[in-house]
Amino acid sequence: MRRWLDEEIIAHGRLPLLFFLIGFIVGFLLIRLSVRLIRAKVRWWPGNVVTGGHHVHHVVFGVVAMLISGVSMIAIYVDGTQTSGAWLAALFGAGAALVLDEFALILHLEDVYWEEEGRVSVDAVFVALAVTGLLLLGLRPLELINATDFRKDPNPWARGLIVVSSIFNLGLAAIVLAKGKIWTGLVGLFVVPLLLIGAIRLSRPGAPWARWRYTTRPKRMQRALNRERRLRRPLIRAKIYVQDLIAGKPSIAHARTEAEEELARIIHAAPPPPSAISLQGAASGTIDGLPTGDLT
Repeated sequence: MRRWLDEEIIAHGRLPLLFFLIGFIVGFLLIRLSVRLIRAKVRWWPGNVVTGGHHVHHVVFGVVAMLISGVSMIAIYVDGTQTSGAWLAALFGAGAALVLDEFALILHLEDVYWEEEGRVSVDAVFVALAVTGLLLLGLRPLELINATDFRKDPNPWARGLIVVSSIFNLGLAAIVLAKGKIWTGLVGLFVVPLLLIGAIRLSRPGAPWARWRYTTRPKRMQRALNRERRLRRPLIRAKIYVQDLIAGKPSIAHARTEAEEELARIIHAAPPPPSAISLQGAASGTIDGLPTGDLT
């Protein structure tokens, strides 16, 4: 363990990133434990912070922690050590966890912590953990070679190759995101082959790509709908179970019921764009949250 820490983390300057991840995980687990105890009305646990009759959400403390640690890291950027940066990064990670735990409140501008909409906070936390983990493993988005070697290489052809490959990868990522594959696009920025696979395979039926390309091709749209139901069902069940485990009501039966309801709600064929010829009798609708107006 010590050897791995020295050779893979400290030697590559990733100690602050590791401490950020640790601070983030610890902060998230502690705040979730706290809100669960508060919701259960445990007598010996301090309740919500209330001042002047106003409930102060923990996102406020998260913003303060991020501001203090962020300004401190900027202040010691030149003279600070990797160790001091690591401790400040841990504080920043804990603050980020408090903020993302109430991401749904920021998004909806209302307290939906225990509502269905509150699950988006858990999604935001998962995304942050995934990106941080990939960076900690040494993966860098859109890079085919080491960045330091790229900066030191005076060969303009080598620099040009990196620029062209980065533009190509960004184009693939745009296609993958247009096909509604958010996680594939996110991880694919670090693992380029995933972008190729995501760009080649069928679009999700409610995504903009399906709206532009599949509304006049009913067979392909039906294939996309069938594939979405088949592949998404176990993933949605697992996601809902984990979200409920964190939020406070894990149940396999509940996960199954909620998964079927979510499948019925979000898996629809995208409506055709205004310029496309409408399909007679074709189902319309879109993935939850996707605008139904003109996207052009």
